Amino acid sequence: MTEVKLLIVEARFYGDLADEMAEGAIDAVREAGATCDRLDVPGALEIPAAIKFAAEHYDGFIALGCVIRGETSHYDYVCGESARGLQDLALRDGLCIGNGILTVENKDQAWARADRSRKNKGFDVAKAALRMIEIKKQFGV
Repeated sequence: MTEVKLLIVEARFYGDLADEMAEGAIDAVREAGATCDRLDVPGALEIPAAIKFAAEHYDGFIALGCVIRGETSHYDYVCGESARGLQDLALRDGLCIGNGILTVENKDQAWARADRSRKNKGFDVAKAALRMIEIKKQFGV
C-alpha cells in the first residue's frame, strides 16, 4: 500500500492496554507499508471527536481503547456512544475506521484481547482500517 497514512487515536484511561494495542496496530501498519501517527485522548468518548478533527489529514483511523464494566450504567453509555460516534463518521463522512475499543467485563478479558501474543486486537483493527482504505480507493470515493 503506497502513501497511506493512518492516525491511531488511543484512549489513555487504561494506558497499559492502549500501549499494547497500539504496538499491535503499528505492526500491521508497517507490514502494509503504510505510516501512522499516534494521538492520545482521555477516554473512549473522546475518540470520535478527535477523529473528526483530523479527518482531512489521514487516509484512515485506528480507534483504540478499553471500557470495563463497573457498578453503574456509565459503561453502557460509553460503549454505545463511542461505537455510534465511530459508525456515524464511517457512514456519514466516509471515513475508514478500525474500531478497537474493547468492551469487556474485566481486565482479564481486556488483556486476552489486547495482548499481541493472544488475540492481538490492535493488529486486527489496523488491518480492518487498511482494508477499508483499499475498498474506498477501489470505488474512487
